[in-house]
Amino acid sequence: MQFPTRSVLSGALAATLLAAGTAACTYRNAPAPAAGQASAAGRTGAGADLADGSGTKVALVPGGAHPYFQPWKTAGAAAKKTYGLGDVTFDETAEWDQQKQNNLLSTLAARGYNAFGVFGVSPTDINTTFADLRSQGFPVASLGSCPAGDKDEADFCLSTDVGLAAYKAAKAAITAMGGKGTLVHLTGNNVDANTQLRIKGVARAVKESGGRVKLLQTVTDIDTDLQTAQKAVSDLMAAKGGQITGIVATAYNPAVAAADAVQSSGSKAKVIAIDDDAKILSGIRQGTVTATVVQNPTGQAEIGTWALALLQTKQCTMRDPGVKVDSGSFVVTKANVADYDEARQQKTRQLKTAFADKYLSCG
Repeated sequence: MQFPTRSVLSGALAATLLAAGTAACTYRNAPAPAAGQASAAGRTGAGADLADGSGTKVALVPGGAHPYFQPWKTAGAAAKKTYGLGDVTFDETAEWDQQKQNNLLSTLAARGYNAFGVFGVSPTDINTTFADLRSQGFPVASLGSCPAGDKDEADFCLSTDVGLAAYKAAKAAITAMGGKGTLVHLTGNNVDANTQLRIKGVARAVKESGGRVKLLQTVTDIDTDLQTAQKAVSDLMAAKGGQITGIVATAYNPAVAAADAVQSSGSKAKVIAIDDDAKILSGIRQGTVTATVVQNPTGQAEIGTWALALLQTKQCTMRDPGVKVDSGSFVVTKANVADYDEARQQKTRQLKTAFADKYLSCG
């Protein structure tokens, strides 16, 4: 899945909020959440005032089954309640197949859903799907992944900047390695445009080492399931484990497999993982995982659903249709493993302000 990172958490928190434009959406302060209650995006007091979302039915549709998307369910349900939407559903196909996803989207439209947040299966073909939905009058958000190339037929893309993320993850790995040694990159589907951006990001970090770090191998196509990843990592460690100083995993299942393999083998390789799987967070606390790069799927669903409702009700339009927005990512180490989610929540609030002030034009 997608993921940016940062070397120091404060770097992500220091992002300056964008100044309000003359056509910025109106604001209304929402009541503060009760003590101990997590703030939903709609309760931050920052954002456009959705007058009536009762006719808006949003469908959040991943490309297929994957743990990364599970926060979309709870975030969508929270957004429905916060904004008084007609409905928010989470639906996915059993297989990662673009035609099956297209069929599901058609079925959802026939059932009355009129706004769509979609993680496209095929980055090269998904624009056709987006264009078809928009031609029927449905607002569309590309969530969690942007189409390949420079054109996005969705109204906007809210996703992790994967190239930057991989670069920062590799830089974190290299720092943990003491600036020298042999690095391995574990990632996802080789034909995925996002995977190619990750490969370039890691290569950039290695190049900046001035030859002090060698990229031993990039292992692709191992994020299908955990068993596939475990076998690939096991084979890698058996063949080359003694040479490996650091492992950067830019896909979910390889990250979990790498954490397990290093712990069980007693390897001294520094592991930089992705996302906040319980095993990975436990590994950070125990010291077997050096760091992980967490993304912001909750923010994608919260802000994506809210913005789609504003578009569906025609209260707002996109100032720059197809704009790409980084949903944020954060390096988690032993030092901040207990409270990293606070930074992620702050980033989500900043995203809402940015959409209201910069990306949306509301009458």
